[in-house]
Amino acid sequence: MKKILVLCLAAAALAGTALARNDELKMPWSDVIDGPEGKARLDGSVRFLFGEKTLPAGAERKGEEIISRIKKGASRNDDKTACRLAAVDALGAMQDKAKQIGANAVVDLVSYYKNNTFSSATHYECHAGGTGGHLTFKATYANIPAK
Repeated sequence: MKKILVLCLAAAALAGTALARNDELKMPWSDVIDGPEGKARLDGSVRFLFGEKTLPAGAERKGEEIISRIKKGASRNDDKTACRLAAVDALGAMQDKAKQIGANAVVDLVSYYKNNTFSSATHYECHAGGTGGHLTFKATYANIPAK
């Protein structure tokens, strides 16, 4: 009887894990940059170039980074807000690091969730689940000469 109970409990635990929510959302960069949180956090001193192969000719590479963020959402209706806030937080951290290392741009900025690249000039990838919005960005810091 104990063996059956243990097996049932193990099966229930595995089923709960297997059913964990992980909704993939493609969110617009414009909501991050132009939204109130983005305008408050991003000061315009660092350029963001979204998508692969956006390093301009003549730019100096200053390093690369992979950055992840999670923001809690109150409900499924809050997934987009959690994703937007996670993106603002990640871009804000990249802006701060760029300034620290003497870069004026973050280029080749792509989503890199679980080592899978999603590249777009207009959207980023975020995953929403029971703990909120999860995202990972991969980017290169650069110094782009003034025109």
